[in-house]
Amino acid sequence: MIEVKTSSLSDGEFNRGVFATCDIAKGTMVHEAPVIAYPNDQHPHIEKTLLSDYAFEYGINHTAILLGYGMLFNHSYEPNATYEISFEKHTFDFFAYTDIKAGEEILINYNGDENDKELLWFDQE
Repeated sequence: MIEVKTSSLSDGEFNRGVFATCDIAKGTMVHEAPVIAYPNDQHPHIEKTLLSDYAFEYGINHTAILLGYGMLFNHSYEPNATYEISFEKHTFDFFAYTDIKAGEEILINYNGDENDKELLWFDQE
C-alpha cells in the first residue's frame, strides 16, 4: 500500500517520502507507527542531534520518535493524510484524509491539525 521513495519535497540529505503504491480511499489506515517515548526533560539531549527534526509531541510530558515509516511522511498545509495518537497502543496511526491516487506522495500537516496554517517550528525564529 505504501513505499518509501525519493521525494522532490524533501531537501534533507536523504530526500525521502512515503508514497501510495495503489489507490487509497479516504479514511483508510495507511500506517501504524510504534513510538519510542521519552520524558520532555531529556529532549535537550535529542536537540543536539538530527533526530530533533523528527520528534513528535507525545502527550503533555513526553516526546516520541516514531518507528516504521512514521518519521518519513513529509509536510503539507494541504495534506492528504492525517494521524491520530493511540496512547493505548503506543502508536501514531496514519489515515488517508482524502482519496489518494497510486504514485502520489502521502503528506501530513506537521502542526497536527489538517487545517492549521501556522508556521512550522523550524520556520519560526
